[in-house]
Amino acid sequence: MELPFGKYSTSAQRTPSIFILLILAVVVLGLIPLYHPFNWYSGGLIIRNPSEISPTYFPFEEQKIAIKEADKCDVFSGKWIWNPDAPYYTNVTCTEIHDHQNCMKHGRPDSDYLKWRWKPNGCELPIFNPFQFLDLVRNMSVAIVGDSVGRNQMQSLICLLSRVEYPVDISDNPDQSFKKYKYTTYNFTLAIYWSPFLVSTKEVDADGPCHTGLYNLYLDEADEKWTTKIEGYDYIILNAGHWFARCSVYYVNNQRVGCRYCGIPNVTELPSTYAYQRAFKTTLKAINNLENFKGVAILRTFAPSHYEGGNWNEGGDCARTRPYGSNETALEDQSMEQYRIQVEEFQVAEKEGKMKGKRFRLMDTTRAMLLRPDGHPSKYGHWPNENVANDCVHWCLPGPIDSWSDFLFHMFKMEAIRSLEENLQ
Repeated sequence: MELPFGKYSTSAQRTPSIFILLILAVVVLGLIPLYHPFNWYSGGLIIRNPSEISPTYFPFEEQKIAIKEADKCDVFSGKWIWNPDAPYYTNVTCTEIHDHQNCMKHGRPDSDYLKWRWKPNGCELPIFNPFQFLDLVRNMSVAIVGDSVGRNQMQSLICLLSRVEYPVDISDNPDQSFKKYKYTTYNFTLAIYWSPFLVSTKEVDADGPCHTGLYNLYLDEADEKWTTKIEGYDYIILNAGHWFARCSVYYVNNQRVGCRYCGIPNVTELPSTYAYQRAFKTTLKAINNLENFKGVAILRTFAPSHYEGGNWNEGGDCARTRPYGSNETALEDQSMEQYRIQVEEFQVAEKEGKMKGKRFRLMDTTRAMLLRPDGHPSKYGHWPNENVANDCVHWCLPGPIDSWSDFLFHMFKMEAIRSLEENLQ
C-alpha cells in the first residue's frame, strides 16, 4: 500500500493539451473576482529575522501557478514559514470561537504561533482569500461530519469569512452539535453533523472504566445522523480520530466481537485500530451506496495530538512555542497506524467509487499538523482556577488550523478545473 506522498490526489490523471490547460486557467481565475484580502492585523508588532519569510499575498500571484503544476504538486508536503501578516482575525473580531479554543481570551502570553503559514515543497499555496472563496462556493453547500476537531475547523472557516460576511443560523435542531449556517449574499450553506465515531453509537455508561464514558460501537452501521442528511450537499468533509481511544464495546452484525478497556469478563480485548479501520470502511462504503449523493466526499486525515510528559489525564502538556522542522519529528505508533488506515480505506473507496461515478478526495492535514505542537490551547483553553486537563488535541483560534482553509480553497479550485475539463471533452 502506497501512502500519498506524491500527488495531491490519487485520482486518475488526464493529459490535456497545454492549450486547453491555459484556457482553463484563464476561465477559472476569471470566474473569481480578484480582491485583495484585508490585512486588518499587522504583523509589524513582532520583529523576527527568520531564514525564510512568507511574502505578502497579492491575488495576482495566483496567475503564476500554472494549472498543470498545481495539479501535480503535493500541497500537503512542505514546511511552515514565517508570515508577518497573520493573523487575519482575532477573538474580538470573530464571535464564533469556542471558549475552549479561545487562547487569547484565556491569556496565552506568546503570539509567535499565529505567525506561520504552510509552504508546500515545489509550489505555492496562496493564503486564503475570503472574497474569492465565497464567490467560488456561491449557490453551493458544504457539510462537515465528525468530531469536535471538525467543529474547530468550521469555526476557523467562519472566522476567516467574517471579513466578508457573517452567516445566518438556519439550524432546525437546537443541539449545538448539529448546526447549519447560510451566507445569504452568496447562497452558501455550511453545516456540521456531530458523529465522533462516524458509525452508529450508543453511550451505555456516562462514566465507565475509563471515566470518559463507555460506548457500544456498531462498526458495520454508518451513523444515520449524517447519512440521512448529506445527499443534497456539494461537499462533505469527513473526520474522526481521537474518540476511538475511549473505552468501547465493538459490535458487528449486532454481535459483540470485542472491546477496548471495557472491563467486561470474557470479552476479547481488541486494539482501537480494529474499530478505526472498520468504522472508516463502513463510512466510505455508505457514501458509495448513497445513490442520490452527487457531491464530492473529502476525507480529512486526522490531526495528531502533542502531549508530552504524560497522557491527557496524567498531567501531559504541549508547551512548545515554535513549529517543528520537517526533520525534527515523525509519525509513530498509534498515529502512524491511524493515518495508514485512513489512506488505505480512502484508496479502496475511491477505486470503487469511480465505477459508480462517485468522487473522493483526500485532504491530508496530518503531515502539516504533526509539525505544530505550538498550536494547541494547552492550559489556555480555560481559566487557571478550573480543574480542566490541558488540551493538546484541539487548536487555538486563530492558529494553525486556519491553514486548513488554504488547503480547502485549493481543493475547491482544482475541483472546478476538473469540471471544466470534463465539460470540454
